[in-house]
Amino acid sequence: MDRQLQNKHNRRTVGWLSLWVIGMFGFGYALVPLYNVFCEITGLNGKSATLSEVSAVPLEIDRSRTVTVEFAVNVSGIPWQVDGPQTVRLKVHPGEATTVTYAAHSLTDSATAGQAVPSVTPAKAARHFLKTECFCFKRQELAARESKVMPVTFIVDPDLPAEVKTITLSYAVYPANENLKNNS
Repeated sequence: MDRQLQNKHNRRTVGWLSLWVIGMFGFGYALVPLYNVFCEITGLNGKSATLSEVSAVPLEIDRSRTVTVEFAVNVSGIPWQVDGPQTVRLKVHPGEATTVTYAAHSLTDSATAGQAVPSVTPAKAARHFLKTECFCFKRQELAARESKVMPVTFIVDPDLPAEVKTITLSYAVYPANENLKNNS
């Protein structure tokens, strides 16, 4: 009788542990979409907004204030040299479209492809930093020893909170996944 009771408890424990494992797998599977929704709502993770040139509604330029935009770039795992804009710090008026250029140069004797991942800090500024043109919208391909000028056109939304005086736009450039031809 004692053996039957022990087997019953063991089956119950195995059942609960199985449910626990299935639940953890489901939670892990749902975590990425939930995190993306959370970041979109809160503006965390430095994900900036994009603004299609076709649908771009002209924003009124706020000439009463300026915002400093700083630029940074980091290349990892790809034989490229990427130089940021000539001016690493630029003062802009909110609502004003501004274009800066980055220069990429392949340091290898074969064709390579890279993908830039943007980040905007502080987090509360990310949703107010609108890119209309950016080399980060799709993967970039460079032939052997090729150089390329890559423009970024952005607008700082006039609704940016007044306490934000400086925004940093940084790019991390990685080797492009060969399975992805474009990353919007």
